[in-house]
Amino acid sequence: MQITISREQFLKPLTQVSGAIERKHTLPILSNVLLEIKDGTLAMTGTDLEIELVAAVKLEGAVSDAKITLPAKKLLDICKSLPDSSEIKLASQEHQLLLTSGKSRFSLTTLAAEDFPNLEQWEGEVEFQLTRLELRKLLESTHFSMANQDVRYYLNGMSFEVDNSEIKTVATDGHRLAIAQKKLSESVDMQRQLIIPRKGVQEIMRLLPADDELLSIQFGANHVRVIDTEFTFTSKLVDGRFPDYRRVLPRGGDKLVTANREWLRSAFQRVSILSNEKFRGVRLNLSSGLLKISANNPEQEQAEEVVEVGYEGDDLEIGFNVSYVLDVLNTLKTEDVQFTLADSNSSALIEGAGDDEAMYVVMPMRL
Repeated sequence: MQITISREQFLKPLTQVSGAIERKHTLPILSNVLLEIKDGTLAMTGTDLEIELVAAVKLEGAVSDAKITLPAKKLLDICKSLPDSSEIKLASQEHQLLLTSGKSRFSLTTLAAEDFPNLEQWEGEVEFQLTRLELRKLLESTHFSMANQDVRYYLNGMSFEVDNSEIKTVATDGHRLAIAQKKLSESVDMQRQLIIPRKGVQEIMRLLPADDELLSIQFGANHVRVIDTEFTFTSKLVDGRFPDYRRVLPRGGDKLVTANREWLRSAFQRVSILSNEKFRGVRLNLSSGLLKISANNPEQEQAEEVVEVGYEGDDLEIGFNVSYVLDVLNTLKTEDVQFTLADSNSSALIEGAGDDEAMYVVMPMRL
């Protein structure tokens, strides 16, 4: 391998694929990045056996095909530390790669490219297109409700569902539920549900700019793939059955509360400062036109806020985990927010007023 490339051209794809590479690993090769030159294009691949990221850059001039693997973190740190607009020269020799830039010289140990794992080739069973912004919005609207290291492993990810002309993302940790949906421009004429692991969801969000560039999404039997102009992301799926979330959607809530989202968010934020740090519980007292939010903690400290709301109905007292409510209010972008409640033992349904693309369910707490 012998190439010359600008630091910026080399650094961008290297940074993109580095997210897939495990810091703690059992196989030494998994801490390496695969560099492959084919038909004048340099492709970089990073994987942890669960997800795989490939990013490519077109090379100038005549270059011969080659494959090599290098320690990803060291290579990334070297490239980041080089001056802007500098030129990088790579030359391989035996089990070493020599990287030179200006008066800097680095010699890195390589591992055999043949040993680099490859997520098996597969054909997509379903393929459809979304803009980067649409996919990002679907993930951002629900990702915070995913479980983290739950023994119910199927909750440590996000349900991704295609139902003919609609796509839906759903996440739950057993205490709260987030659902976002979007109409597809073209129907795919089939129904399919799969679970993307937590790391896969986080990597897609890290990679996607919020613009209107189109990307393709492919569903396979055991994998999902996102094909962007700048990268190709592949993830294994969580092998499990996602719970039937439709059964936990609150029914028969007759108490509708509307309020300015920012006022409400600020009030919850302030009260949360004095809530119990372990349980994070806050008490809501609802009466005609007013909502009182209060919290206390083991140090006998108390906080109280009164917010004007649109509500006409019976008085109600209910408790919630303030972190769950704030996650929803921080995610919604509408000016007003609507709570649908039934009684002090029933879950609350939270939606942005006039927005039917996302809904949130939060279970009550006993205080």
